Amino acid sequence: MEMKLMGCWSLIVFGLVVTVLNNACPANGVTCQEALMTLMPCESYLVGSGPGTPAVPCCAGVQTLVSEATSTEIRRSLCECLKKAASGMKIDPGRLKAIPEYCKVSVPVPLDPAVDCSK
Repeated sequence: MEMKLMGCWSLIVFGLVVTVLNNACPANGVTCQEALMTLMPCESYLVGSGPGTPAVPCCAGVQTLVSEATSTEIRRSLCECLKKAASGMKIDPGRLKAIPEYCKVSVPVPLDPAVDCSK
């Protein structure tokens, strides 16, 4: 019961983050909210509560975002959006950096919570 309640609170907090960032990070048709929802299957892997490799839906979400990040402007907007969202979570940097290898996808920006999105 306690674990279920904690999961519920986690989802509520994540929803609030998505709502707050939605209007702040549009990226030429790819909103921050859409990006975060696309990557939602990666959450348990990234915070270390899931298996040691990302699940298929996580990799599909990463591939979708990479295919939608077609310009420097879009990549910067998505980078800022994801960086802000990541600051509210305890993401395992090693797991984050391993996503391209596990998902077999080339990511145009470094996957690092400390990345400078302006570069």
